[in-house]
Amino acid sequence: MPFQGVKMAEKQQVVEKYLCCHVCSETFKDPVSLHCNHSFCQTCLSKFWGKAKNKNCPVCKRKSSMEDPAIHFSLKELADSFAGRPKLDKNPDEGKEVVCSKHTKTPAWFCVDEDRAVCDDCQNPPKHSGHNVIRLEEAVQDIKEKMQKSLKKCTDTEKVYKDMVQHTKSQLAATERSIKEVFEQLHQFLREEEEARLTALREEEEQKGKMIGSEIKTLQEQIQTLKDSIQHMENDLKQDSVPFLKGYQSTKSRAQCTLRDPPLLSGALIDVAKHLGNLKYRVCEKMVETVEYYPVILDVSTASRYHFISADLTNVREMKTNQHQLDNPERFMTYLMVLGSEGFTSGKHCWEVQVGDRSKWSLGVAKESVERKGETRLNPKYGFWAVKKTNDEYRAPPETLSLKAKPQRVRVQLDYERGEVSFYDPCDMSHIYTYKDSFKDKLFPFFCTETDTSEESLQICPLKVSLKVKNL
Repeated sequence: MPFQGVKMAEKQQVVEKYLCCHVCSETFKDPVSLHCNHSFCQTCLSKFWGKAKNKNCPVCKRKSSMEDPAIHFSLKELADSFAGRPKLDKNPDEGKEVVCSKHTKTPAWFCVDEDRAVCDDCQNPPKHSGHNVIRLEEAVQDIKEKMQKSLKKCTDTEKVYKDMVQHTKSQLAATERSIKEVFEQLHQFLREEEEARLTALREEEEQKGKMIGSEIKTLQEQIQTLKDSIQHMENDLKQDSVPFLKGYQSTKSRAQCTLRDPPLLSGALIDVAKHLGNLKYRVCEKMVETVEYYPVILDVSTASRYHFISADLTNVREMKTNQHQLDNPERFMTYLMVLGSEGFTSGKHCWEVQVGDRSKWSLGVAKESVERKGETRLNPKYGFWAVKKTNDEYRAPPETLSLKAKPQRVRVQLDYERGEVSFYDPCDMSHIYTYKDSFKDKLFPFFCTETDTSEESLQICPLKVSLKVKNL
């Protein structure tokens, strides 16, 4: 009898090994077989392939040509029978789902390490030794809490996106108004220029008309004089020969017969070339005189909620009240900062900022990756290369600066390749400070109003614009 019992135990071990998944080491559940004759649970194989990012057999590493292996129903039936799993299709009235993959008992535990429910028989074997096994109710409660947190995050994110939709509509309306205002200014300039040039044309036409009219009047007077002379001569021709000859020899008669041809007036026509020559260029040249170009403009999407940005995006100042801007990823939420709209990864760049008599400000460049929601510091270690003023103290963190005069303007110069950020007082081009570093990230112009609510804003200064003609 003992010998027979040993044989039965050996057979059971062989069968159990044959029906064991090579991935989870449990009895097959929905087994699938590859062409290499190795079998696995369908879920285990799918997870293994997902982590490995290939379709190789977990045992022999042979590449499988099967994209989605079908369930081996004969092996499934044998495995379910060996594990004592009920056939769900034969017990439709029970309405009970078997969660444990090996036993029919209702699970009361949850293995955190394996992320699955287990029954009392599964909870104690050595294979769970050292695993974090907790009560099923506790696991369900934890999962519910995680799901509720995820749901709340999704709900909050959905609200943010809905707010963004409304905000973009407001941005659309405001930007449309600004565009129309700018083009209305251009249209008004063109209308006024058109009227001025038409007026100049009409004035020239009137002037030339008066000139020609004056000549015509003189000519008409001469014609009348000539008519009178002709009448007088006709009367003289009726006289006898001797009296006619005496009259002709007189000065008056000779003058009547020696009138010269009237000269034509030069410059009597309109100078069309003066009005039409290079008209578009001359209008553009005059328009350029009214245009301002800013080397840097502000990105409103990065501005603090307590910032007011001008309509032309060139000046910023702090407001006492929250402007209720969206908490989008680009926006600074902790500090009163704003970035320029364009970043630099190469080249030389320069811009000037009117700081006036403000008591507090910071200027310079910043990495695109600087902290925007939490705590940070204005020094290169945190991605800022800046000069800072606090009351009468000037600093290039962490250094304190000694300046001869308080600059009303500050020039910022970036030389990306040389790794230099320099600051000057453009009044006399006196040097304030230069950072030397090695740049690899995109750098943006950086502005900080600090906690100064004065009416004076940080103003980006415009550059002079000119229209040039290229020679052939």
